[in-house]
Amino acid sequence: MRLAIVRQRYTPYGGAERFIENALEALLERNVAITLYTRDWPQTNVQLMEPQIVDPFHIGRLWRDAGFEFAVCRRIRRARPELVQSHERLSCCDVFRAGDGVHAVWLAERAKDQGPLARLFCAASPYHRYVLRKERALFRSATLSAVICNSNMVRDEIKLRFDVADAKLRVIYNAVDAEIFSPALRIHRAAVRAHHGIADDAVVFLLVGSGYERKGVITAIEALAALPPPAHLTVVGRESRIAPYIRHARERGLANRVTFAGPQADPKPYFGAADAFVLPTLYDPLPNAALEAMASALPVITSAKSGAAELVIGAEAGFVCASRDSAAVAAHMRTLCDGALRETLGANARRGVLPLSPAAMTLQLVLLYKELLEASAARQRAAKADKRK
Repeated sequence: MRLAIVRQRYTPYGGAERFIENALEALLERNVAITLYTRDWPQTNVQLMEPQIVDPFHIGRLWRDAGFEFAVCRRIRRARPELVQSHERLSCCDVFRAGDGVHAVWLAERAKDQGPLARLFCAASPYHRYVLRKERALFRSATLSAVICNSNMVRDEIKLRFDVADAKLRVIYNAVDAEIFSPALRIHRAAVRAHHGIADDAVVFLLVGSGYERKGVITAIEALAALPPPAHLTVVGRESRIAPYIRHARERGLANRVTFAGPQADPKPYFGAADAFVLPTLYDPLPNAALEAMASALPVITSAKSGAAELVIGAEAGFVCASRDSAAVAAHMRTLCDGALRETLGANARRGVLPLSPAAMTLQLVLLYKELLEASAARQRAAKADKRK
C-alpha cells in the first residue's frame, strides 16, 4: 500500500519533518511505501521515502500555494495512492496535520495589536483570503478522514469554528527526546553565561522561537523590566527585523540584561544555561521549544494561546497567563526567582513530557495510518465489487 505525504518545503530539522520521519521505519515494516511530494528535496540522510518534486513556477506566496496545490493534486490523482496526508491545506488529502493551528485564529489574535488600517489591509489581503477559503473548504470536505491536531487547543478551535466531527479529530502531541534534552545540559551553564557576559548568580529566563512578534518578545522584555537585577532574559531565534527589539530593550534600561543570541544551529546549550523558560506567545499550536524546556527540567511560563499551556497546567510545571499581560508574566518570573520552587516545578515539567517520547508518538501515528489504510482498502474493494455487479 502507498502513503503519499505532502509538504511544500521539506527541511530536515523542521517539526513537521521530524513528525514524519519518526514513523517511517515502522510504516515500511508494515509494507507501506511512502512517497513525499515537495518542491525541493534537501540534502538529508533520510533514504526511506521516494521524493516526487513538484515545483511549478510562481511569484509571491499566493501564486506559490495555489500553484503547488493544483500541481500536486493533479499528480496525486494520476498516482492514486491509498492514503494522502498533507501538511498543506489541500483539497485532495485524506489526512491533514494541523501543525500550524487555525489560520483564522492566528489572524484574530494578531489583529488585537493592529490599528484599524492594518486590520483593513489584512482583511483585504488576497493571500489571507485564499488561505481562509482553503481552510474552510478543507475542514468541510467529505473526503477528509482525519485531522491530526498537535494539542487539545487546536482540536477545540477546529471543532468550534468548522464543526468537524469528534471522530475525525485526533490529538497526537509532538514528540520530544528526553535523552537529548535533559538536566545533563547544565554542563553548558558556565560556558554560555561567560560567552554572553551573564552573571553566574543571575536567574536566566530563556525564550526560544523565531518571529519575535508572534513569540511575544516585547511582552517578555516588559516583564523583565519589572524585575530587579541581576534577572536576565536570553532570546534565541531568527528575526528579520531585530533592531526594534534591541532598541526597546535599551530604552527600558535593559541593554545589559537582555541577550539576543540570534538563531542557533544547536540551541541545547542555552537550555542548559537557563533557569526557567518564558514564552508569552500570541498563538502557538504546540511550540517544540516549550517541550524541550520541560524535558530539560525548566519550569515554563507561557500564554493561554499556546498548546503547551495544557501540558504545563496538567503537570504543574509552571504558569499560564494572557499573551500580552506583561504584569502577570513579571509576577510569575518573580515567583520563579525562588530556587527551591524552580527545582520542584522543573522536576514536574520533565515528568510531564516523558510520555511524549518519539516511540510513543510513532506508535500513535502508525496505528492511525493502519486504521485509515485499512478503511481505504475496504472502500476500494467495495467499489470494485460494485463495478463487477
